[in-house]
Amino acid sequence: MSNTADAIIVGAGVVGASIALELTRAGYSVTVVDKAGGPGFGSTSASSAVVRFNYSTWDGMAAAWESKFRWEAWADHLGYADPTGLASFQRCGLAFLDVDIMPRDRMAKMFVEAGIPFEEWGPEELTRALPGVDAGRYFPPKPVTSEEFFDAPTGTLGAIYTPDAGYVDDPRLAAANLAAAAAHAGAVFRYRRTVTALEQRSRTWAVTLDDGEVLEGAIVVNAAGPWSSGLNRLAGIGSDFTVTVAPVRQEVHHVAAPPTLPAGFPVIADADLGIYLRGESGGHLLIGGTEPDCDPLEWIDDPDAANPHPTTERFEAQVFRGARRLPDLAVPNRPRGIAGVYDASGDWAPVYDRTEAAGYYVAMGTSGNQFKNAPLIGSLMTTIIDGVANGADHDAQPLSYTAPHTGHVIDLGAFSRRRPPNAASSGTVLG
Repeated sequence: MSNTADAIIVGAGVVGASIALELTRAGYSVTVVDKAGGPGFGSTSASSAVVRFNYSTWDGMAAAWESKFRWEAWADHLGYADPTGLASFQRCGLAFLDVDIMPRDRMAKMFVEAGIPFEEWGPEELTRALPGVDAGRYFPPKPVTSEEFFDAPTGTLGAIYTPDAGYVDDPRLAAANLAAAAAHAGAVFRYRRTVTALEQRSRTWAVTLDDGEVLEGAIVVNAAGPWSSGLNRLAGIGSDFTVTVAPVRQEVHHVAAPPTLPAGFPVIADADLGIYLRGESGGHLLIGGTEPDCDPLEWIDDPDAANPHPTTERFEAQVFRGARRLPDLAVPNRPRGIAGVYDASGDWAPVYDRTEAAGYYVAMGTSGNQFKNAPLIGSLMTTIIDGVANGADHDAQPLSYTAPHTGHVIDLGAFSRRRPPNAASSGTVLG
C-alpha cells in the first residue's frame, strides 16, 4: 500500500465513508484510517437512522430533503452493487408533535418553500392516524422521578406530518455500502489503526499511526466522530472555532410496540415529553431522548471510556415517557437497547468546513442528527475542498452547493466553524 494520497480521511463511519466516495469520484486519491475493525462500527452503529426534514434553518432542511432522494435510490447513488447487501430506506412518515420550542408555523412555511409535502393534524387527526396515542400536552418535560411527571395534561396537541420521512433499516450497513463503493472507485481503507500524531509540513500533512507508519497527503479530513476534538488537538486545530463540539453519551431503548399502534406506524418526534419513537423489525419500537432540560446531558472526556451498556436510570426516563404517550406500552423490567457516543455541537448543527490550517478540513459536530444527510455530506465536503484548493476564500465568501434533485441552493457557510450560534435551534438533537 502507498503511504501517500491526495486526501487522508480519519474516520470510516457513515460520514467519512461518504466523503471518501465523493472525493474519489472527483479524482482524488484517498486513504481512510479508522481505529475500529470496519466501517460504521462507532457512532454510526448506534444511530436510530431517522430520515426527517424538520430543521430550524433553511439549509438544514434543504440538505435533509435532498438526502432523501439519495436514500430512495440508494443503489443508484452508490453506483456499485455491494455483495453483502444494501441498506434500505423505510418510508413510513413522521409525526412531529406540537411544541412551542419548535413552532409548527415556522416548519410549515419552510416546507412550502422547499416543496416538501406535509399535513397539519389536530388532536383528532393525530389519534385517528395513531390509535392508542395520548394527545395530551405535558410540556415542559419533567423528571420521571418527580410528582409533577404524573400531572394531568394542560391541553391537547396535534402534529405536522411529513409522509416522505422514515428511517434506514441498518445504519452500519449503510456505512459499509458507502465504504465498499468508495473502495471500488479506488479509495484505500486502513482499519484497526489509530492516529497518534499529525504534523503540517510545507505542503503536506504527515499522519502518524500507532504502528509507526506515516501517511502523507496534502489534505486531511477529520471525520472522527466523538474523537474529532481530540484529533484537532493533536493537529493544533481549533483556535478560531466559535462553535463548541464535545462527545456526549446517549441511549436508545428497545421495547415491544403496543398492539394499538398500526403496522408501519410513523416515526413520532415528541419534544413535548422529550422523546422520539421509531418502529423496528419484529413488531418492536425504539425510544430515544431529545435532551429535555430536566435530564442532564452526559458529556464525557474520553469516548473510549464511556459505558457501552444501557442504564436503568436512562431506560426509565425514556421508556416511562414513552408509556405516557402510548398508555398501552408494556414497560419491561430491565433495560434493553444500545448506548452510543455522539459528537455534539453547542447548537446541535454540524461543522462542515475548512480550518485555520491549510489542507485540514472538518466534518464534525454531527450530533446524532446528521445520519440522514450522510449521502450528501460527501458532496458538500468535496465542494468545499475543491473550492478552497482552487483559491476560494470560503471564510469571507462562503461556497454554496446546488442540490441536483431539488434544485435548492445550500449555503455552506451555514455549517461554518465560525458561525454565530443558531438562535432558532431547539437546543435538542432535533435541531
